[in-house]
Amino acid sequence: MKSLPLFLSLTFLIGCQTDAQRREPPKAKTKAPVGTTVVIDTNRGSILAELDDKKAPVTVKNFLSYVDQGFYDNTTFHRVISHFMIQGGGFTLKEGILIEKTTRAPIDNESAQTYPNTRGTLAMARKPDPNSATSQFFINVVDNNQLNHPNANGSGYAVFGKIIKGMEAVDVIKAVQSSTTSANVLDATGIAMPTSMKDVPVEPVVIKSIRRTLKFQ
Repeated sequence: MKSLPLFLSLTFLIGCQTDAQRREPPKAKTKAPVGTTVVIDTNRGSILAELDDKKAPVTVKNFLSYVDQGFYDNTTFHRVISHFMIQGGGFTLKEGILIEKTTRAPIDNESAQTYPNTRGTLAMARKPDPNSATSQFFINVVDNNQLNHPNANGSGYAVFGKIIKGMEAVDVIKAVQSSTTSANVLDATGIAMPTSMKDVPVEPVVIKSIRRTLKFQ
């Protein structure tokens, strides 16, 4: 049997490939998730944040435990300072009074190994004791190098994530008018003590929820 001319052979092969492609369409590429991400849904817009599981594993695990519990639902950004940061994750608002929520035990401070407190990063709020962070967190709205480790108190504020989408919502929140208002703050024994609190938004900034999501590359 004589062999087919070269151009006929190529035409035959191309035709076969085309038929095969028609019979079995190419599979869609699946994009792999990167990092752990959460959506902070507020009444001033949504914020997408990527958490730093590697440099702040204890802090991220603690934060996600509150997220998965639904702890942050209907809490507030209760402290807003336009040239500094916005802080939330510990108070609800009832009849105009801030009420601090009961939390689990505090965690170890990881600020010695985390990234600096630059604009758009998430960090843990705490009391003067470096190892006193529980549920409250803040978003840096400017570079706050004074909060990095080591600071004047010997330890910094642990950064555990960064905003990857929604800084416009953060900027809206930082611009709200703030004042002094009444609050029920828990003392060391867990008893609520009436007090006054500064830098509280006049119009409430509500965290509707914080939920895990996936970021794809």
